Amino acid sequence: MKLFNLRGGVHPEGRKDLSADIPVRVLPLPKLLFVPLQQHIGAPATPVVNVGDHVLKGQLIAAAQGTVSSAIHAPTSGVIVGLGDHAAPHPSGLPVPTITLESDGNDAWITTETVTDPFALSAEDIAARVAAAGIVGLGGATFPAALKLNLSRNSGVQTLIMNGGECEPYLTCDDRIMRERALEIVEGIRLIALAVAAKEVLVGIEDNKPEAIAAMQSAVKGSEVKVVAMPSMYPMGSEKQIIQVLTGKEIPAGGRPADIGVLVHNVATAFAVQQAIRYSRPLLSRIVTVSGGAIKAACNVEALVGTPVQELIDFAGGYSQPAARLVLGGPMMGQQFSNTNVPVVKGTSGVLALTSQEIGQAEASPCIRCSTCVRACPVGLLPLEMAAHIRISNLAGAVTLGLKDCISCGSCSYVCPAHIPLVHYFNYAKGDLATQERAKLKQEATKKLAEARNERIARIERERAEAAAKRKAARAAKEAAAAAAKAEVV
Repeated sequence: MKLFNLRGGVHPEGRKDLSADIPVRVLPLPKLLFVPLQQHIGAPATPVVNVGDHVLKGQLIAAAQGTVSSAIHAPTSGVIVGLGDHAAPHPSGLPVPTITLESDGNDAWITTETVTDPFALSAEDIAARVAAAGIVGLGGATFPAALKLNLSRNSGVQTLIMNGGECEPYLTCDDRIMRERALEIVEGIRLIALAVAAKEVLVGIEDNKPEAIAAMQSAVKGSEVKVVAMPSMYPMGSEKQIIQVLTGKEIPAGGRPADIGVLVHNVATAFAVQQAIRYSRPLLSRIVTVSGGAIKAACNVEALVGTPVQELIDFAGGYSQPAARLVLGGPMMGQQFSNTNVPVVKGTSGVLALTSQEIGQAEASPCIRCSTCVRACPVGLLPLEMAAHIRISNLAGAVTLGLKDCISCGSCSYVCPAHIPLVHYFNYAKGDLATQERAKLKQEATKKLAEARNERIARIERERAEAAAKRKAARAAKEAAAAAAKAEVV
């Protein structure tokens, strides 16, 4: 199959050998699970349980709130012991609404239904079951999967791309799930293709994962699914880049893959879809890479949603030396954190404990205008110019230069010889723009409420005036009639 060239990109040291060849192990059942209500893009889920309730594994504990939201289920059986705030897996470490579940040790499931022929289901039924299972994109974006299926079907998607790139250094969770659960993944891929009526199905895997490629090629035999080996380059696993490499198409600025007839899903998401459709199992766990130079025994573990990160670190043998930085996700796009009591969530792909040698911190110096960042940018932006505008608070200028098209991959920061944290500027600016947009929406909503109030007051006053005029006219008519009657008597 012909591959197309990728603009920019970098080649960071992979460090995948630390965990790639070790089979996935299941983490022991934690005593306490902290399940945040916000584990997805969109509105947080709404609790449907109370403190003291006993729940079974797979039972709904928080319902989706609106179209862009996702349901949350009990990761194991036990008792709800808290409905409050808990530290979030976010750089701020601020608490978020969380359901705390105390395990009873039984891991007892709700009654589930096995579907013998899932391919007999309609596209709408598949999407509905995916929504009921609380499945979100497991590649990191955590967009509700059912909404993505429905939007893609309505947009007339022709090509389904399954992302097995996993280009971030250290991370090997997708590599391992493709090696160990290829048949289930392929069935999930075919169900997704059925749900969106895709005519072409491609699985893109970087060529530094030969075992995963071989396992997937064996699993797709006799099906319409094609496995494609892609060059190893960061950020090959990004949605825009994998589409460009496999199809030669580019997503228009501000657009979505569906605009060019493409849908992209992660291979781990396909496994979750297969489990939900065939076995009625909601998304309760995920494979997480625990790695980094400060970890004694790097590995991949299957951990329940809500498991404190410290339990994953302990399972990997703890620290071999002090960690200079802790990261959730990959080192390029992951989130730095310090509180190891934060829980694993649906989007947690990795827990990294990095040494000072691995992070290579250096003081930033003035830009030397070398344009290395421009050559590295996979989207074709001008990082140095955007950063210059952001430094002087000219966000409009940065937007004009393409800030909203930035995928925050960090390639520009990685190659900068002056060690300028360019991606930090862009993430800060995007956050500032989002705050301004929320303030604008709030102002517009307040304005509409004020206008509605004024209209209501004006209507009431008008109706009162009209009623007063009618009463006055009625009195005048009554007085005139009385006067006329009196005149007739005289």
